[in-house]
Amino acid sequence: MLLTEILKPGAVRSLGQVTSKKRLFQELAELAHAEYGLNATEVLDALQERESLGPTGVGQGVALPHARLHGLDRVVGLFVRLEKPLDFDAVDRQPVDLIFGLLAPESSGVDHLKALALVSRTLRDTDLRAKLRANDDPVALHAVLAAAQGIKAA
Repeated sequence: MLLTEILKPGAVRSLGQVTSKKRLFQELAELAHAEYGLNATEVLDALQERESLGPTGVGQGVALPHARLHGLDRVVGLFVRLEKPLDFDAVDRQPVDLIFGLLAPESSGVDHLKALALVSRTLRDTDLRAKLRANDDPVALHAVLAAAQGIKAA
């Protein structure tokens, strides 16, 4: 599995002022609707439900919100870079500015876990995070993520 297999170029955004997790999840849901034709309300509900189980802020300014959805046939990704970091209840208590959302079919087990592992490993790279933070153009952000193709899921 490669990042470019789950993340379409159009599913990448740079956003200015996002003031809450709920607003961020609304943006992700709207992006999922625009790029993958998913029902925005269902995406929003699924992301919020998953987040209620525990925060998905993994540290170093990164969050990996994810959810399973009925009717989805493969894992899809959404990437958002925030101009102003957002409090996300991350494990290191640091605000988040790099968000990689994953949406998976309800029945996906291994593929969902592989995608989470791939994204997690990719965004652990300090240089990659610096490049993402240095760009606000969605095309450039997707290119930076696509260039990380050397890292593969288990």
